Amino acid sequence: MTNYTKSTNFATKDALASGNALKIVKGTEIDTEFNNIATAVATKADLASPTFTGTPTLPTGSIGVTQSSSNSSTALATTAFVQAVLATLHPVGSIYINATNSTNPATLLGFGTWTAFGAGRVMVGFDSGNALFDTAEETGGSADAIVPSHTHTATSTDAGHTHTTVSGTGNAQGGGSTATAQYVNPSNLNGTSGTGNASITTTVATAGVSPTNTNYQPYITVYMWKRTA
Repeated sequence: MTNYTKSTNFATKDALASGNALKIVKGTEIDTEFNNIATAVATKADLASPTFTGTPTLPTGSIGVTQSSSNSSTALATTAFVQAVLATLHPVGSIYINATNSTNPATLLGFGTWTAFGAGRVMVGFDSGNALFDTAEETGGSADAIVPSHTHTATSTDAGHTHTTVSGTGNAQGGGSTATAQYVNPSNLNGTSGTGNASITTTVATAGVSPTNTNYQPYITVYMWKRTA
């Protein structure tokens, strides 16, 4: 933009003596001044709805008109507008999550009252058809596995087995006398057999691992905050 610079100091002419040629105001002087003023005015922005060109720089601390948070025009945004939009995006009840920064969002975002949320818990979507998930902020579950009540049945069957004994008798002769002695001769074997039941002990072996901390799904730890006001 062009600034107006005065070419003729008309006030100094008043102090000049009468008859001094410089005391006379010339038409060319007036014309030059008006041309300079016209040039300067033409390159200045209007107060009402000005249109800037180039790269305008606003001074630090400039105050503008704060637009509504729903304004999607090309109007300039003030810091108040930015805060209003952020607050709209994070209404009361919102959850803020940060993977590495534990600072309270009231400090990070500059608005609202926030409290730590969901310590040691994962989130699950609302489900009106499931009594476990049909109320907001309903909690449940356990880190440690709990085995439902149940029984084990074991059956042992003895098909039976046989015990057999054999015996036989015969005569032994020698020295003019005869004696009866027991001996084993395949031709004289008599067999007896019997079937009985045996007492069998059955043990059901243990299986599985410790139930402590076995209900966790794959997880990743983050900082979570809930806006309360």
